[in-house]
Formats: sequence, structure tokens, C-alpha cells
Amino acid sequence: MQLASFTDYGLRILIKLSETPDKPQTTAALAKALDVSYHHLAKVVLDLARAGYITTRRGATGGIQLARPADKIKVGEVVRLLEQRFPVVECFRTDGGKCTLSRSCHIRRSLAAAREAFIRELNKTTIV
Repeated sequence: MQLASFTDYGLRILIKLSETPDKPQTTAALAKALDVSYHHLAKVVLDLARAGYITTRRGATGGIQLARPADKIKVGEVVRLLEQRFPVVECFRTDGGKCTLSRSCHIRRSLAAAREAFIRELNKTTIV
């Protein structure tokens, strides 16, 4: 399985924040440290904040921090969250996709089971 770069960046953000949990980081500083576009990273930060993995605060003393201890953030949970907009195959799209084989497909269940096994395995690991 291949993760989207969006998910990769999300995991990197969380790992980077775990290195200095008491020190807020700016999106600009994270973008520079991770060598990623600021605008792309800002979208990932928004998703992570909405899901409660990080907190964001504006202002001179603001920044981004983990919302909970790093050893409580399971990799599989984060991957599931960030990968939801990138379905493994067409028929996994929320709108059902445009696969013309839906009625005769015999591998959909196996692909779904494989995806869940992948997430279960990743959930054995935290970001630290």
C-alpha cells in the first residue's frame, strides 16, 4: 500500500512536534524543517487540528502543539483520518466511484480486509 504525501506530511508533523512537546511550532517553521510547501502543510495542519491531534493558537505566543501525549497517538488512527480522501480503489470512494465492475467484482471484500489489516498493524505503533 502506498500512502498519499498528504498523510506522509501529517505523520511527519506529529513526529516533529513530539520532539519538543512543550514548545509550540509555527506552520512556517515546520514547512521549512520538513522541506514541504507551506500552503500544503497548512491544509494538513487544519485536518490534524479538526481531528484533535494538535492544537493551534494564533498570536506572538501561538503555534502548533500536540493535543495529547505522543505515545497516545496511534499511527493507524492518523493514517485512517488522512487517507480517507484517497480511496485505495475507485469503488471505495464515498460516492461509489465509477467502476463498471461493481456487480461482478470479487476482490472488493479482500481489499477492504487488507486495508483494515494494514491499519490494525499501524495501530500497534505510536508516533514515538
